[in-house]
Amino acid sequence: MKMKAAIAVLVFTLKLLMMLTTMSSSISGSNVPIAALYLLGDSSVDCGDNTLFYPIFHYNLSLHPCNGSDSSLIPHFLAKKMGVPFTPPFLIQNGTLQGLLNGLNFGSAQATIMNIAAGNHPLQSLNQQLRQLFETFQLLELQLSPETAHVFIRSSVFYLSFGKDDYTNLFLRNSSGVRLKYDGHAFAHVLVNQMARVVRNLYAANARKIVCMGILPLGCAPRILWERDNATAVGDCVEEINLQVLEYNTMLEERIVELNLELFEAQIIFCDVYQGIMQIIDDPTSYGFEEVKMACCGVGRYGGMAGCLDPGQACQDSSSHVWWDLYNPTPAVNSLLADSAWFDQPFPNICRPVTLQQLANRPC
Repeated sequence: MKMKAAIAVLVFTLKLLMMLTTMSSSISGSNVPIAALYLLGDSSVDCGDNTLFYPIFHYNLSLHPCNGSDSSLIPHFLAKKMGVPFTPPFLIQNGTLQGLLNGLNFGSAQATIMNIAAGNHPLQSLNQQLRQLFETFQLLELQLSPETAHVFIRSSVFYLSFGKDDYTNLFLRNSSGVRLKYDGHAFAHVLVNQMARVVRNLYAANARKIVCMGILPLGCAPRILWERDNATAVGDCVEEINLQVLEYNTMLEERIVELNLELFEAQIIFCDVYQGIMQIIDDPTSYGFEEVKMACCGVGRYGGMAGCLDPGQACQDSSSHVWWDLYNPTPAVNSLLADSAWFDQPFPNICRPVTLQQLANRPC
């Protein structure tokens, strides 16, 4: 066992030296100096595989929040572009050094920024995922040297995608009396403060390349349209809810600008998925879509009464739909968003201040 561990460390050290050498000469996206990708988030990064007892505690949400597998989500399209391994769920990783070096997905469907239990089932909050990530850092330091582990962490990308479930499960439903404590502005402020705290904690742990995703236009999602029965909708969306999401996104981006100035070596970007999806909804045929309201997999009007209980109930061609289920986009939408985050097309400037490709190619 000691021999195997020594070999693993040697292989990693050689790989890291090659990667650091590549950084100085990397120009194109085909030669990206990224050590690994670590994911933290909600159903935008996890299809339920990383959520304990998800088939039991998915409430009225989708039993299948993704179209078949995690590979249909934005970060997994991005992993291919970065040239890093598929990011396995934290709960199924085997604890080997190589497994840790390949990156991990700490995300959990229904995860929230706020650490509040829903019903009798505690949601896998941002704090819990961060704790798991820091435990992984400690394992890396034990199995490598602390110095080598720090270089590896600085050379990795940390992808944070939260907020959707704070609004859908807590604020809009007034779970745990959230709306008695906060109005829309105060709620967004609390969430952004928590995100900023996590970014600072990551930076203190030597993370430098951090991606913060905004929230998608929840006011256009099938579940919201079904709940409001389109009574307060403008066009294809409920404007009141979209304005609340926009306030959070704007505050988060402004805070990221401040953090990039405050944290000297930080390379933090904000990716505006709201903007990209709204461009599709406003002009669907230009991007190859036909249906902007109806979920591909769901029950009831707009497919918004109940989530996707069986992929067999899904529409024949998900690529013509914007929405897969109650709140989650289809793989076709996620693919376009990933292209835009990386190449700046077809939706320019959704990741700011730089694209993910530029972030990946920047030296640590």
